[in-house]
Amino acid sequence: MLISTAYAQTATTDPTSGLMQLLPIVLMFVVLYFLMIRPQMKRQKEHKALVEALAKGDEVITGGGIAGRITKVGDTFIGLEVADAVEIHVQRQAVQVVLPKGTLRSL
Repeated sequence: MLISTAYAQTATTDPTSGLMQLLPIVLMFVVLYFLMIRPQMKRQKEHKALVEALAKGDEVITGGGIAGRITKVGDTFIGLEVADAVEIHVQRQAVQVVLPKGTLRSL
């Protein structure tokens, strides 16, 4: 009496509609990979190679901005001479840049 009769709609099945809804999400992940993830992985690989290639006598700059010459090389730490007879120990991972030889002449 108060409830109207409900009629079923005809079912339309489109096999591509589900794929078309997922396509923008898949495209966003592809763009995210090429713009963010892939360059970061490349930088990590380059930094790892730089840290593994450190040798005694290299002139470096750490992440904190300390410049010095490597005097000792260990597995996880390096000895860094920052002034005459002043040596500090820093983690190998803290090295950001290897400078050309002769850049730090005052040491």
